[in-house]
Amino acid sequence: MGGHFQEFEDEYLETMYSYYERDSELLVRTGELASALGVSPASATEMIQRLASKGLVNYIPYKGASLTELGLSLGKQMKRRHRLAEVLLDKLPFFGNVHQTACRLEHAIDDDLEIALSLLLDQPNVDPSGREIPPARDDLAAIIETHANVLRPMSAVSDGGEGEIRMMIISETGSNSLSEIGVTIGTRVMKDNGRWQTSEGVFFEMSENLAEKILLRC
Repeated sequence: MGGHFQEFEDEYLETMYSYYERDSELLVRTGELASALGVSPASATEMIQRLASKGLVNYIPYKGASLTELGLSLGKQMKRRHRLAEVLLDKLPFFGNVHQTACRLEHAIDDDLEIALSLLLDQPNVDPSGREIPPARDDLAAIIETHANVLRPMSAVSDGGEGEIRMMIISETGSNSLSEIGVTIGTRVMKDNGRWQTSEGVFFEMSENLAEKILLRC
């Protein structure tokens, strides 16, 4: 149950952050939160009081609530992870509801996975709808910056660049097709005049869409 409660709390903080993005001085009424989250006003009030007791929101009865510094940090983190999940789903052959699926995925993204997604997706600044992706926490941003010079999507590599394939988020069919020409995890490749070449001298072409899903250690 603790895990479910944590997810409920995260949803409230993320929704509060959405209001903060529009107006950082706004007091959000519990009725507005209830409508946005599809819960009863009584449930929204109870959760806001719970979050206030944890120091995550400032609550003024009958007027509304705002995020504390800690609540703002957590709400921004959840919004970042949601939008990173949307970018990931947009790059996959995914045909479901992106927003609803991202809502579920965001709760499974921990610090390590956030770092990995940031690197894999080449540190996107906006989601597929053009909304800004909030920056990472300072400690995570430092790690991302350190590894950004080492791990890069193939799509971000310029002519003359090379590296070792470390991750491929592609279909089994795509993976098998690359494997047939000797391109697998651990293969060293180099970009030469828009084409790719393996360390074995095999030339192959890679679409931009596919290159975005393969991560190199440069």
